[in-house]
Amino acid sequence: MSKTMKQLTMEFGVTRQAIMRKMDDNFRSKYVSKVHSNGASRLIISEDGYKLLKQHFLSSNRAVSNESVSHSNYVTHDSATDTAMELLEKQLVEKDKQIEKLQQSLSEAHKLLSQQQQLNLSTNRQNEKLLDTNTHSQDDKPLKNDDTDVLEPTEGNYKGVENKTPKKGLFGWLRR
Repeated sequence: MSKTMKQLTMEFGVTRQAIMRKMDDNFRSKYVSKVHSNGASRLIISEDGYKLLKQHFLSSNRAVSNESVSHSNYVTHDSATDTAMELLEKQLVEKDKQIEKLQQSLSEAHKLLSQQQQLNLSTNRQNEKLLDTNTHSQDDKPLKNDDTDVLEPTEGNYKGVENKTPKKGLFGWLRR
């Protein structure tokens, strides 16, 4: 019962290239023949060659499929993974609570800031009103004459110059 390459690829579930890699020159000379039909040539593998290829590909496919099955069992039924997921979910819920608290405190801080700004504005308005009333009342009254800073000019003394009385003594007239 010889088989074509197409039949082998379907049966083993591998590509044509994979089968060709397994056929070395010795294998081809013993188990492979070419048949020409309808202007195309086909490779025909004999019964013994088919058995050798079947052993190789089915044993390697089983090993691969066993690895994938054992890996999938490990992933789906691992209690450590389930525990880790539960822990991550708890952490996520806790983080959500923390974010909510931070948002509330931020909102309160914004309210307090707004209140502070309104208080500053009203204080500034009150201060402006007080300044306006003080300047109007001062405009009505004459300013006091304050002799502390500037000396009024009089006989013998001028602005900024003190009137010094002559010193008594022998040379008092020199100090003028």
